[in-house]
Order: sequence, then structure tokens, then C-alpha cells
Amino acid sequence: MNPHADLYAAMHKRDISWSIAYEYEGDLYTGASVRLSSEDDLVKLANINGVISIHPVMIHERPNLPYMHTVSGADDPRIPTDTQSTHKMCGVDKLHGEGTFGAGVKIAIIDSGFDYMHPQLGGGFGSGYKFASGWDFVGDDYTGGNTAVPDDDPMDCGGHGTHVAGIIGADPGGPYNISGVAYQAELAGYRVFGCEGGVANDVLIAAITRAYNENAQIITMSLGGSSGWTSSYSAVIASRAAKNGRIVTIAAGNGGDVGMWYTSSPASGTDVIAVGSVDNTGIPIQYAKVSGHTDIVYYSLAPLNFTIPLPVWPVSNTIVDNDACDPLPADTPDLSGFVVLIRRGTCAFVDKLANVAAKGARVALIYNNGGTPVSFKAEHIPGALIGAEDGAYLLDQFLAGTPPTISFPQSGGSGSIDNPAGGLMSSFSTYGPTFDAYMKPQVSAPGGGILSTIPTNKGSYAIYSGTSMATPYVAGVSALLIQTKGASKETALAARDFLQTTAHALPSNKNETALLQTASMQGAGLIDAYNMVHYKTVVSPGQLLLNDTANFEGHHTIQIFNNGTKEMTYKLTHKPAGTAQSLVTGSIQQNVGPVPLTADAATVLMVPTITIGPGQKRTFDVLITPPNVDARTIPVYSGYIEIASQDGKEILAVTYLGIASKLKDATILDNTDEVFGEKLPASINAAGSVTRNEETYDFVGENYPFIVFRLVMGTRKLVFDLVSENTTVPNTISRRDIETPARRDLDFFNWLVGWLNGSTCHLCGGGGSYDQVPTLGGLEIWERNARHTKAGYSIFALSNNKFANGTRIPNGRYKILLRALKITGSLELEEDHEAWLSPVMVFNATSA
Repeated sequence: MNPHADLYAAMHKRDISWSIAYEYEGDLYTGASVRLSSEDDLVKLANINGVISIHPVMIHERPNLPYMHTVSGADDPRIPTDTQSTHKMCGVDKLHGEGTFGAGVKIAIIDSGFDYMHPQLGGGFGSGYKFASGWDFVGDDYTGGNTAVPDDDPMDCGGHGTHVAGIIGADPGGPYNISGVAYQAELAGYRVFGCEGGVANDVLIAAITRAYNENAQIITMSLGGSSGWTSSYSAVIASRAAKNGRIVTIAAGNGGDVGMWYTSSPASGTDVIAVGSVDNTGIPIQYAKVSGHTDIVYYSLAPLNFTIPLPVWPVSNTIVDNDACDPLPADTPDLSGFVVLIRRGTCAFVDKLANVAAKGARVALIYNNGGTPVSFKAEHIPGALIGAEDGAYLLDQFLAGTPPTISFPQSGGSGSIDNPAGGLMSSFSTYGPTFDAYMKPQVSAPGGGILSTIPTNKGSYAIYSGTSMATPYVAGVSALLIQTKGASKETALAARDFLQTTAHALPSNKNETALLQTASMQGAGLIDAYNMVHYKTVVSPGQLLLNDTANFEGHHTIQIFNNGTKEMTYKLTHKPAGTAQSLVTGSIQQNVGPVPLTADAATVLMVPTITIGPGQKRTFDVLITPPNVDARTIPVYSGYIEIASQDGKEILAVTYLGIASKLKDATILDNTDEVFGEKLPASINAAGSVTRNEETYDFVGENYPFIVFRLVMGTRKLVFDLVSENTTVPNTISRRDIETPARRDLDFFNWLVGWLNGSTCHLCGGGGSYDQVPTLGGLEIWERNARHTKAGYSIFALSNNKFANGTRIPNGRYKILLRALKITGSLELEEDHEAWLSPVMVFNATSA
């Protein structure tokens, strides 16, 4: 039996026009990626027996790193003073000292390509080299939307993949004293990005299946796109690989600034290890010369590229947070002769610099408002952050009539201090959880300010920041685990538990009274490779998923295995983390990062101690009760069940996470005017104006209807249907209390087949309803939608007068019905959807 041949024969019989992009076969996944010619062909394909699911090909954008700098040479001030600091943070230095370097382990890296000729990456490709195998799935010109041209040479033309590879496998002995976590491991390099653009998920699935079929023990991917759903298809395939005995590490994403519920796919997969980022412990600084005063520190990885001493000029004569957030007034002097002083706050650094640059400014200093000092990528003009006290001094001197002059030495002005945020979660690291209540990320690793290799034609070495850097670190540590624990399926399946239970939960800041950071940002915390390998105590599971209050699971059992040689008594303690408020109080809008935490904590009942003999296993029960908090903010609570040996030498923890509200109560569609000043969703005409009354469309040029909408939470299904002009529906964009479990994806597929076949289309010869609301035909359906960022939105455009199945829409008077499935909602129930109706639309197409 050949499933592909059977499928193609059935497609031929139905006169479907298609081309094959990829075929997948094996115990991981059997399927195909095909390009169809029309929506009508999609309907025919959905009716073939044996087709159990159809998914659209989606594009993952190229990784967007928060910071990138190419090292200029040995005296580059951006080079960390301790290039082994990340290994010291995670105990890898001690394993290296014992001779553990990942020998005998095969790691597959799926990324932008790899400069295997780099002197610290083996200097060659093929058998006997560090990069022993690999494949280029796409070619240099691939952008994600065009045809891939594969070949057998995965050389990097971007840089990202080579940086990732160096974190895992850079040989010691280079010019900057860096070394990979597992530099004796064998690497397999799979290139899925061209020189520009993104990657389609069918290419990504092809790379995952090839890495799996070529027996990689570890598969790592520093890529993805916002999703929030465990059921996105690349996440499902990656999760299958993990469930079948491969360790799969994937970047959680760099969207920490946009708030919660933003997990990337494929990191959202249920069985993969999603990785968050921790800031490096050291931070480089620069010193500026100030007349009549000691040098002041400014936070920059290199001197500001400005050499002329200039006097200070503050934008405001008082301390205001929104300093330079708006265009400066018309009477502002020419700022080209000053170092412009700006207060931090309210808007982005780039906006402040743009507004002063518009008045001629050539360099600026932004003084802190009490937040964590940061280096930032200055745009428009050179600029950097200074301390709040230094800013206040400069302001006072200006007001006293004695503004000092400032200059920026181009050499000899660099230094290094302890990073105030070092050892804390990177501000850019993405928050989970997933919309189906899975904890993401699982663990965190060093990802902020990482020195590693890049292609030799791009400078050979660079400092990058991102969860892209933390992810290969965990892959390398996983190789050390396999080398010490054994290359078995059992070890691979237990890897996530090993990593989680020996990790260190991090505080939310450096204050002594700081709450632990929410597990929806850090997972179990910063990994500890040495403890993971050497602890005699083994705890499982590594995480407890409590779900939301409608589907709450508060009773769990934890197992302890005393693999030591003597009886051990363990002390059991509850360590709560801060409860994260997803939404702004009194609003349906998301809190942006850093998400506010409260001290509200779950209640945990368990025995205080447990005694276990050598070589024995015992279990204990945990009963967790959610905190009593305002459910309208969709609070996410979390914490740690700590298990400490009586001698204090081994301290492990199990992470738990739950949602203190009913996810079905969460509003999906933004129905406010808070973002754009217009109530959403909104119907937009060709002129870009909001239509509140009927509008005529002839479908000539761009004269067709647009629907603008925002999702404040994700939805598994967005449906656009055509209904008659007399249709009315109740305003269902509101909170309510319905508790129907979500349907499986197969139910979704069956529903989709009926929708495409016209079972909801009166004008297409079928019939259907949205409960009691007749629909005339389906227009479009969007699956597994992520939520939007604060300023994000989407547009549905009915660019031709056709239903989704290709049938032409007759001229007439209609409305468009938009439905969003509530989280955990049922596909068939009206009350499980939010609904919005457009104003009347008159279709008057000459070709109708």
C-alpha cells in the first residue's frame, strides 16, 4: 500500500490540479504538501476518503533578535569580560572540567545555514568533520513565498545559524576564549532559510522529519512565530518527535514586551522543551567625560559614535516621563550644538530620538527613571542611557546656568560592571502560557548578550541576544545529559523532567523581597547542568498543569527516586511565584511586559517530609487550590514544590501553573475604540473610511469591502460568512459562563469539510445556519489565530465576489458575519462564539 500514490490517484479522478512540494513518510508523519490551483480543488480534496486533515501552509518569519553586534577585534569593548560566564551560570564549566563535552551525541540544528568552514566549527563538511551531515532545503533566493531550490550544501548566508552552532559546538582555542556547550558532539545542519525572508512550515516539517529519520538524538530550532496554540501543525510534528524519544528544544520567542499568551510555534508543542532567555551576568559600559565633574557611566556596548564636546540641553526643565514622546514645539532651538538630555519613560527610545533629531540633534543621552539600565540600539542619532542621578545633576547644572560639556572618548573609556539584570529573565523573553493552558516555556538558559561564531565573511564573531541563543544552550546541555546518562529513549523522554527539576527559579528583580518570576515567563527557571547530571535524587514529573477554573485539576502525585546509597529524608516546601495579571484592570487589553505580578498565591497541601530508602521510590500527593483573585484580569498563578534532601546538598523542584479564571470567559474580539479611536471590528471601504451605513461595491480595482479587527486573545477558529441584509445577531462580544469542552481537531476537520461543501451555503445549493441565523455561504476561515500585539490588527478583504468554494456571489444586498470561537468552545454552539455583523453591503459587480 502506498498512501501517496492512492491520494494522487484519487486526486486525478476528481480532476484536481495540483503540484507536489513535499512528501513525508515514516513513523513520525505520513502526508504531503501540495499546491492547489483553486478553492474548488480544496473542496474536492476534502471529500477524498482517507484524508483526515488539511492545513494551510503558513510562513514563519525570520528570527528577529533584540540585539546584534559584530565583533571588530580583540579590543572591542563589547566583548564580555568573562567569556565563560554562561558556563559558570549553568554549571557547564564543572562538567567540562570532568571531561564531559557531548562526545558520541548527534545534534540536528534547523536554522539559516552554517559556516562549517569557520575555524572553530571544524573547518569542513562531511564525514570526519564536526558538521558530519546536513542539507539545504531552500537555496539562497528562497524567501518563504517562492519556490525552494534545495541542494546538499547548507552554507550560511545569514549568520543566525552559525551563531547558534557556535553556542553548541565552538571548539576552544579561538581568539575570544569561547567554547561550545557540547563541542565534541556531532552536528547535522539543516538549512531552512534563504538569505532573506521567512520559511514555510511545510519546509520546516520536512527538516524536522529528515532530522528525525537521520537519527538525530537532539533536534534544536531557534525559530518560530507567534501562535499560542499547541495544535499548530509544525508544533504537532515537533512534539511527535519528542514523544518518540528525541530531545527537541525550541525558542520560546522574543515577544516579552507585548505581554502574555504569546508563545511561539513550534515551541508551543506539548512535548517539546520551549526555552526562555536569562540575561548574562556581566554588562559592558562606557565612560563619558563631563566638564567640572567626574566621568559618568553610560550603558552602551561601544562608544557613542560622536567625538565633538558639546554642552547639555534638556528637553524639559522638569522631570517628566513623557519627555520627547511628542514632536518638540516650534520654538525649539536648533539642537545640533548640544548633547540633548531626555527623561526615560512612556514611549520607546527610538521615538524620543526621532523627535529630537527632527530639531537637528546629533547626539542624546536618556536618563533613567528607576528601571533596569539597558543598552539599546540607537536609531536616527547616537544615543545611550545614563543613571537617574547623573541625569538629575546635568539638569540642575543647566538650570543653574552652567551647563557642562560632554564628550565621548572613542578609546580607553570602556569598562564592565555586574549586570543589574544579570541572572534575571531577559525582558524580551516571551510569556506563555498557551491558550490550551500548557506551561511555556519549560526552562530558561543564558540568551542575553552571547558571544559566538558567525560566518567568516561577516566578521567571524558577534554578540547576539535572544531566546535563539538560549535554545542551543539547552540543546548542548541535553547532549551532556545523554553522554552521562546514556543514549536511550528513556533518557530522552526524561530529559525535560531532569532539566526542570534541577533548575533554579529566578526572582522577578534583585530586591530581597522580590516575588519569584512567573513560571509563564521562566518555566522552571535557569537550568543547572551539573546538578542535573550529579544529583542522586530523581523527581518526576517536572511540571504540573492545573488548567483553568472550569477544567481545574488540583490533585497531583509526585514521585521521588532515591538513587543514592543511604536513606534520605526530604523536606517538602511550597515556593509560590508572583501571580501574573494578563489584562489591564478594568479592560480587555493585555498588560505589556514586564507583566505586573501580585503576591496572591495558591494554597498547597502536602506532607511536610518524606523518607525514602536507598534505591527506592515513593510518591506523595499534592492538593493545590487557586488563589482568590479578580478573574477578569485572567490571572496566571504558578509556583514550585521544593524537595530538599536532609543534608541540604540536593534541592529539586516541581513547577506548577494554572489560570485563575474560566478561559471561555475571555473576550476574543476587541470591541472597543481604545487602540485606533474607532470601535472595532469595523467595515472599511476602498477610500479607507469606516462605513456605518450601506456601501456599494463593484469589485473593480480595490472597490471591495475590508473588515478590520483585533484579537485580544487567540481563537482556534475565525469564520467569515455572508448573510442576508435583514440578518440580526445579539451582541455576543461579552463575557459569559458556558462550560463545554473543546472538540478534537478531527471534529474541526469534519466541520470544515461541511463548510466548504456548501452545507452552510443557501446560494451554493446547500443550507445551514449559525444556530438560528441562516448563512448564505462561507467566505473564509482562519485557523489557530494568535492574539494581536497592543497596536496590531488584521484585515479580511473580500477582494472578489466569490464564496470560499469558488461559487460566484450574485449581486444583492448582504452583510458579513464574523465569528470567533471562544477558548475551549464547541464548534457547533452559537453561545460558544463571539459574533459581529457588518453594515449592509450592496454588491454590484458587472461580472456577476
